[in-house]
Order: sequence, then structure tokens, then C-alpha cells
Amino acid sequence: MSTQPLERYGEGYLEERTLVPRWPAPLPQIVNLIVVTALFYATWWIFQDPRGLMRLYTPYVGYNYTRWLLIMLIWMVYIFNYWPFKRVWLETAHPVLKGVVLTGISVALLLLVIKGFFEYLLGNFAIAYFNPDQLAKLDRVTEFFAEEYSALAILMFAAIASWLSPSWVVAMERAPWKNEGQPVQGLTILLITFFLSTIVYFMTMHSHMAILYYPWQEFTGITPPYWETFADTVSGNFHISWIMCCTVVVWLVETIWERYPFKLITHDWTRRLATFFGIIAIAWACHLFLYFAQDLWWGEAVRGTRRDFAPDWRWLHVGEMMIFWLLPALALTFYFNNWPTKLESPIARVVIRTLVTVVGAAVIYWLYYNFSHLVLGTQKGYSHPQQFPMIPTIWYINILLINHWFMDNYPGWKLVPSKAAERAARATAEAKATTQDPGTPAPAE
Repeated sequence: MSTQPLERYGEGYLEERTLVPRWPAPLPQIVNLIVVTALFYATWWIFQDPRGLMRLYTPYVGYNYTRWLLIMLIWMVYIFNYWPFKRVWLETAHPVLKGVVLTGISVALLLLVIKGFFEYLLGNFAIAYFNPDQLAKLDRVTEFFAEEYSALAILMFAAIASWLSPSWVVAMERAPWKNEGQPVQGLTILLITFFLSTIVYFMTMHSHMAILYYPWQEFTGITPPYWETFADTVSGNFHISWIMCCTVVVWLVETIWERYPFKLITHDWTRRLATFFGIIAIAWACHLFLYFAQDLWWGEAVRGTRRDFAPDWRWLHVGEMMIFWLLPALALTFYFNNWPTKLESPIARVVIRTLVTVVGAAVIYWLYYNFSHLVLGTQKGYSHPQQFPMIPTIWYINILLINHWFMDNYPGWKLVPSKAAERAARATAEAKATTQDPGTPAPAE
């Protein structure tokens, strides 16, 4: 294997690493799912559960941290290729150590973004609703709602970024900076996707924030919002729906769909643009179909009502259903080698995986709404104002990504270091030994 990836930090690490199961199937899959589920529940109890220790599930405060942790994982792995960590460390360090170090950095970065950039910088010097302390100064906003409104605004920016950040890697193939080294490439992609996220945020969620107050903030947002007639609601949940669909479809294209059918396009920029806008088109199809499916199941939505029949809740529920689909898709890819892989027809592979993951999503849907109030401390029912299945589902996905991206599927799998990594590690050890004991000759090759 070429030593170039070692020089370019983690570039190509995910695609090139060799993971070997420790035991015959299905033991590695069962062990990892048990470990990931245990980590999920332990951390959920500590940080999120309303009956637990920190009780961040308010729900928006906990949702905010959940979303930004996902973004940090995407930034570190997909945009920055693990920079500034070298490939040799990624291949030779113990997976638990890597998990602790890289997750700790992710948490530190998300606190810097939420507390430093949004709450302090933007909240104090640009837009008040990013800072709960600024909102609490208003006589019409209680301390609780000030914190919730601020968290909602910040997490919605993360929701948009969780679509656009991986899209530039998956769809645009890092172009036109794909030949740049790190951190130049990562910083450039981060800046362009952050800029695009800002534009989309102001076009979709800013007006939603403007109508949370009475009277509506007509000098800062479009009131009533421009989507009111089409979406049958003034709520920004309409945009949450299609943005969540885009977020999920990006990963479906990347994992169970193997980037089909877009990878069949041979011209680079035609393929990139077709993939980017094709993801949006597929997402909008899911966005409209799942809303219509709810009309068929529960009856037509009625504007002005609440709970199951409210259009704003049904748009939100579209995003919730999509995130249920993402979980089995990632599990199938990470732990089951993206089964099936031996079929020659890519259409057959994609169709089978899609059907399997849709069934998996339906099972998770049923389990969640029947048992989450007992296990996770969330509210019972489909449409309770404090029932947000996207929070625990994304929290579980975060743990899944940490296990796969940071810990190399430990403990069910073990990483086989490349020969280049072994040589580099041996050279480093020999150099340290020589430095510590100059009188001792280095071991012979």
C-alpha cells in the first residue's frame, strides 16, 4: 500500500482500512449492537433522560447538543480526514483510546461553536435569539422559553449543515479542492458549506423565529412566511421536513445505494451536479409522499388543530420517519458489510437493501412509540409537544458513528494495520528508544 495516505493524515483511511471480525458471524454484529446500545443508554441516562442526571432533554437543549455532535463527527472525519492526526496513529492506537480522544475533541469543538460562536458572538453582537440571556431580558419571554428558542435556532442551523457538509463530499466529491492537502481542503469546504448553510437558514428558519413572538417581528422576517399557502402552516417544520429528508438521502446514496445511479455519469461536473440536485429531488419526493401517506392513514390534516391532525406536526413527523430509516441503513453498512455484496446487479443490491432497511425502520418506529416512554423517559404518544424521536435516534446514530469511524468497530472487529503504518510505528519506537538511551545501538533491520 502506498505511504501517501500516511502523509495526508486520514485521507482514504475509511475506504482503505482492513477490519477483520474477531469471531464468526453473527457474533461480532450481536456484540457490537449490544455494546453500542449499552453506550447509548448509559450516555442517554447521564446527559438526556428527564429522569437521569443532567436532564438536557428539555427537549431543545438536548436536541441542540445532539445535532452539533453529529456535525462535529462529520467535520472531523468527512471534511478534515481526521486532521491533525496522522494515519500511523489512526492505524496503531488502541480503538478505545481513539474513541475517547476523538470524541473528547468533538465535544470540546461543539461547546466552542454553541457557547462561543452562536450564543456569545452572534447572540450578543448580531441576533438576540441566539443567546438565551438576551431573550430573557424581554418581559414577554420566560427563562425556559428563552433557552428553548435559542437552542431551537442554533440546532436548526446544525440541521442544515448536517445536510450540506457531507453533500459536498458525497455529491461534489470535494471539488474543486480535492487535490489540496489538509487543513486547506477541510477549511475551504467548511467555509463554503457554512456559508451555504447560513443562506438556507435565513431563507427557511429565520422567519419561523420571527413569528415566535407577539407581535410578529415583521421588520426582521417575512411575516407571514412565504410557505404558508403551500404548506398550510406558518411553522418552520415544513422546512425541517425536507431538510431532514435531504440529510438522510445523502447517507442513503453514500451507503446502501453505492452512489447509484449517479456514479454511472462519466463527466465529472455533470455527475457532481446531478448527484447534488438529485439528492434534493429524491428528498422532496420523500417529503411530499410521507406527508400524503399520513393523510391516508390518519385522515386529512386540518389547519388550526393540534396534535396528530396539525399540518405543522405532520411535516415534522416526515423528518422523524426519515431518521428512523437512516438508523438501519447505517447499521447494515457498518456491521453487515452492506449486505448483499455478491449480487452482480447493482439494481438488485440497492432494491434489497432498501427493502430491508425500510422494514427495519418500520420495526424501530413501532418499538419507539410503544416503549420509549418507559425506556427513555420521553412522553407517550405520537404527537406530544415534548415527543421528539429525532433526538434519541440521532443520539444513537452518533454512538454508531463513533464506534465505526473512531473505534474501527471495536470490539467485534480488529484493525489490521497497513505495512506502511507498521514500519512507521516501528521507526518511531526505535527513535524513542535511541533518544532515551543514546549508548544503546538501534536494533538491526
